[in-house]
Amino acid sequence: QVQLVESGGGLVQAGGSLRLSCAASGNIFRINTMGWYRQAPGLQRELVARISSGGGTNYADSVKDRFTISRDNARNTLYLQMNSLKPEDTAVYYCNAAVVTPHREYDRWGQGTQVTVSS
Repeated sequence: QVQLVESGGGLVQAGGSLRLSCAASGNIFRINTMGWYRQAPGLQRELVARISSGGGTNYADSVKDRFTISRDNARNTLYLQMNSLKPEDTAVYYCNAAVVTPHREYDRWGQGTQVTVSS
């Protein structure tokens, strides 16, 4: 099984920056698309950004030009650089990975990391 562990969340003032990391470990054969999702209280989990194994990216409109997703395939690590943070970015941020084995592909989620942006 593959485990995902997020880090880098915290409390920041509006206009500030944070960098989230997500490290994958375990029996990794291959990881395809990886992504960051977030869930604010009372709301559904939503896509923030995702990146293919080849580096293709897409972003939610609300974070375009402020957030940058990247990955280090050699280290099986995903990143999210968040700049110009706004109070509405406050949420629990989850890492997701499409894990491929010789027999199947499955989704794996991290435990989440809290991001709080104060006004």
